[in-house]
Amino acid sequence: MKKTLSIMMALVLCAALGMAQDKPAAAAAPAQAVADPIVIAAGDLTIRQSEFENALKTLPAEYQQYASGAGKKQFADDYLRMKMLASQGMKAGLDKDPEVVRQLDLMRQNLVANAQLQKIEKGIVITDADLKKTYDSKQADYEQVTAKHILIAFKGSPAAQPGKPELTEEQAKAKAADLKKQIVAGASFEELAKKESDDTGSGANGGELGEFNHGQMVPEFEQAAFAAKVGEVTDPVRTQYGYHLIKVEKHGLTPFEGVRNFLEKNERQAKLQAALDAMKTSAKVTYNDAYFTPPAPPAEAPKPEEAKKPEESKKQ
Repeated sequence: MKKTLSIMMALVLCAALGMAQDKPAAAAAPAQAVADPIVIAAGDLTIRQSEFENALKTLPAEYQQYASGAGKKQFADDYLRMKMLASQGMKAGLDKDPEVVRQLDLMRQNLVANAQLQKIEKGIVITDADLKKTYDSKQADYEQVTAKHILIAFKGSPAAQPGKPELTEEQAKAKAADLKKQIVAGASFEELAKKESDDTGSGANGGELGEFNHGQMVPEFEQAAFAAKVGEVTDPVRTQYGYHLIKVEKHGLTPFEGVRNFLEKNERQAKLQAALDAMKTSAKVTYNDAYFTPPAPPAEAPKPEEAKKPEESKKQ
């Protein structure tokens, strides 16, 4: 983590360089000293609490918690080192170096661009009516099934149980079909799942899988489960794990509130992208094709003619 925080100081540098010219500080009023105390001092360089905390905020969210807690002193060391190096560089005139000026300008533009992006995003208005309309138009994506299953694994299946006789695909399918006959004749699906299923996790609970949405099961299983009627036990369904008997207990929909945040995030991202696309379109962007077209790959060198066999030489 120490090394990572040191690297992350590059992100702070962009915001901090603007404050790096360390001129002697004017005498602070007593009220300011109390409200914004000096937290680091090194020679004529001082760093107040507000500056330090603003620097913390430039870190990615995943690092801020550490740098604000257990890693605060390490971050302070890194920040102070950056400030001292920047101060020395300023005194040496490095801030006037053409390459440094170029990079500073790029950093400045990047900061302003990010600020403008945030401004555009804050201006995006998304209503519950918009989200509900999207939800209603994509209800198929939020279908749910509550189901149980019995799995009969065949040789090579990831679910094959050690110590149990290995079954060929034909034998596994035949066994699953026989179990369905027993269920149709009145046998308990749940008891057979406990006794026979090679999915030991769900089998111990009578084959219970709970609720699942599209995309959570392998395609063959999903297709059969969503197509089955409530109370129906499917014919054996083959997947990479073996042959399944599926019993559907309920069809339903994920409630709107359950996906509201997901919908809002997607809708906001879509509107932000649309705004950026519109900005680019209105600017009538053109590219220099001669510059941006990648060069053609070099032609393959002709293969040298194969040496003639002695027999061929004699014939000629």
